[in-house]
Amino acid sequence: MVTEPSPAEGAASRSKASHARVVIAAPASGQGKTTVATGLLGALRRRGTDVAPFKVGPDYIDPGYHRIAAGRPGRNLDPVLVGEERIAPLFRHGAAELSVVEGVMGLFDGRIGSGDGLAAGSTAHVAQLLDAPVVLVVDARGQSHSLAALLHGFRGYRPEVRVAGVILNRVGSPRHEEVLRDAADAAGLPVLGAIPRADDLAVPSRHLGLVTAVEHGTDAVRAVEAMTEIVARSVDLDAIAQIARSAPELPGPTWNPREEVAPQGSPVVAVAGGRAFTFAYAEHVELLEAAGARIAVVDPLNDERLPEGAAGLVLPGGFPEQHAAELSANTALRREVAAFAAGGAPVHAECGGLLYLSRELDGHPLCGVLDARARMSSRLTLGYRDAVAAADSALFAEGSRVSGHEFHRTVLEPAAGAPAWFWRSGEGPQREGFVDRGVHASYLHTHPAGQPGSVERFVARCA
Repeated sequence: MVTEPSPAEGAASRSKASHARVVIAAPASGQGKTTVATGLLGALRRRGTDVAPFKVGPDYIDPGYHRIAAGRPGRNLDPVLVGEERIAPLFRHGAAELSVVEGVMGLFDGRIGSGDGLAAGSTAHVAQLLDAPVVLVVDARGQSHSLAALLHGFRGYRPEVRVAGVILNRVGSPRHEEVLRDAADAAGLPVLGAIPRADDLAVPSRHLGLVTAVEHGTDAVRAVEAMTEIVARSVDLDAIAQIARSAPELPGPTWNPREEVAPQGSPVVAVAGGRAFTFAYAEHVELLEAAGARIAVVDPLNDERLPEGAAGLVLPGGFPEQHAAELSANTALRREVAAFAAGGAPVHAECGGLLYLSRELDGHPLCGVLDARARMSSRLTLGYRDAVAAADSALFAEGSRVSGHEFHRTVLEPAAGAPAWFWRSGEGPQREGFVDRGVHASYLHTHPAGQPGSVERFVARCA
C-alpha cells in the first residue's frame, strides 16, 4: 500500500532534494564555464528538473544568462563580500531541486594575498564551504595526453576539494575525443561530456566581459538556447545529476531577509533598471522590501519622471558608458534626478550610478549632481577593497568597515569630493566617492547581504 508522506517527512524530502549541488569550475578563465553552466541549467530544466543558478564572485553578467536558462534569479556567492558564514545560508535561500554553481577564473584563483589556505573567494573556497562536488571544464584545444597531468594536478593539489569529473570542451574530432578520454582515464577521472568546437556559441563581449543579457535581448535567448542544445547533446545529464545528488546534507539556517532587517515604514524607493543599469544583486531588492520599501523600477533610458511618491533612489551599476548619448538625451529625468538629490533625498549610487550622477561622461551631459566629470580609460581598475566609511551617510555610519569590489574602465575627475570611503592600496591611502546631503555615490560595489544594516538605514532615511 502506498501512503502519503507526513508533513515532516515531506519537508525532509524537499530539504534533501534542495541540497543537490554541483560546482562547475575550470583550470583557468576562458575554458567554457559559462557555456557549460548555462547549458546545464537549460538542459536539466528542459527535462523537468527544478534548477537554481549561482555564480562565485562579484559577477553581474553571467547570472543574467543563468536566469534565462533556469527561469529564476541568478545569485552570487562571494565569501569576501558577505563573509564565509553567510555562504551556505545564502545558498539554501536560493536553492532548488538541483543547483548549479558556476565558478570564477581558475578553480584555485581568488583574492591575492589572502593566506596560505584556499584563496579567499575562489571557486575552491566556495566549493569547500558548500561541501559540493566539482566538475572541471577543460578547453581541449592544443592538447591530448597532457590532459592526464593537468587533471592529476588539479585532483591532487587539495584533496579536500572533491573533483568528481571532467567535461571536455572544444574537442576537435572523434579521434581527439578518444585520446582525451584515455588521458582522463589515466588520471582517474570520468569524462562526463565532450563538447565539439562551435563558433556559434560565442556571446558578444566588451571591455568588462560579456554583454549583459538584458542588453543582448532576443540574441541572449538564442545564445542560451544554443548552449542548452549543445550541452543536452554532448553531456551526460544523468551523471551530472548523480554527482550533484551525492553532495551531503548542508545543515544550518537559511538566509531570510526578514530576519536581517526590521521594517522602517513603507516609503517608495525608485530602483534604476533597464539596459543601462543591470548590476544588482537579487538580495538587494529582497532586503529593501523586508525593510518596508515599496519598489518602483525606473528606466533612465526611457522614463522621463521618477515614480510618483518616490522617497529614495537606488542607482546600481551597469554600462552607462555604452548608453551615454541616450541617457544624456533624456533631459527631463536628468533634471528631475538633480532636483531630487538637491532636496536631500537619499540616493545610493554604485559605479554606473556614480557616473550617471556626474556632470558629464565622455562629453555627454548627465545629471550634474556631483561636481566631477567621467571619461573612458584604457586602464582596468579591478579588485577587492577593505574600506572604511569616511563620513555619516544615508547608508553607513562614519567608521563602518566593509569589504567591496571595484570593476571599471572609467575615470572620474576628481575621484572624490567629501569622500565616501578611505582605503589603502599599493598606491597608498585612497579617498574615493562622494557623500553630499542624502547622496552616497562610489565606484565601490558592496553586497547588501553582507551589510544588511546599510539597507535598513537607507529605508529609514527614506521613510
